Order: sequence, then structure tokens, then C-alpha cells
Amino acid sequence: MEEVTSRHFKVPVTQEDKDICLGPEGSVAHVTRIIRMLQGRWKLPILFRLYADPSMRTSQLKRDIPGISQKMLTQHLHELAEDCLIERMDFGEKPLHVEYQLSEMGRQLLPVLLATRTFSVTHPAK
Repeated sequence: MEEVTSRHFKVPVTQEDKDICLGPEGSVAHVTRIIRMLQGRWKLPILFRLYADPSMRTSQLKRDIPGISQKMLTQHLHELAEDCLIERMDFGEKPLHVEYQLSEMGRQLLPVLLATRTFSVTHPAK
């Protein structure tokens, strides 16, 4: 019986391993989904700003994130809320009073982002 080998420890070898890794509910699909949720020039700055303060108005975020346009801030806030990483709180007041805060899912993402930062620091770009 020929032994099945792999060039890399994480490469799936058997069909079952491939399904676990590459199938529609596999690791690749789940990691890809999270990366998609974070894609966009301003999403990470928004999230990290919300990690620092529990709740912020749009105008505060715009002031604290240099270079972001109102259009992109609004678009990324909407997308982050759609992906359940942040929550939009409308106070139902006139003039409009809306604040954003991290959702529970957004707070759970912080250790992942900090681990990613640690990985980057310990593996500098060449």
C-alpha cells in the first residue's frame, strides 16, 4: 500500500480532509467570509476606533479617521452593520442622533485582529 504524503502539513490529503477544508462549510469558506467582511480601506480603522470607545457618532468617527470621506464612512458603517460587526443605535431624535458601537460578534473579533497584528510584527515585510 502506497503511503499518501503531502508537501505541506496543512494540505488536505484524503477526500474527507478536502471536504473539511475546501467544502462549502469548510475552513476556506469560513475564513474567506471573514476576510470579505473586513475588506475595504476604512473598515479596520473604523473597527479599531470603536474598540477604543464604546459608542461613537458618525461625526466623531469622521474626525478621528483622517482622509475618510463621508460617503465611504457611511458605506463602510452600513456594510459593517449588515455583517453584524457593529450596531447602529438610532435615538429617534430630531435632529438625527445615531451612534455606532461594536456588536458582540465585533468584540469577539478583536483577539483575532490582535493575533493578526502580532503575526505581522513577528514576520516583518521584506
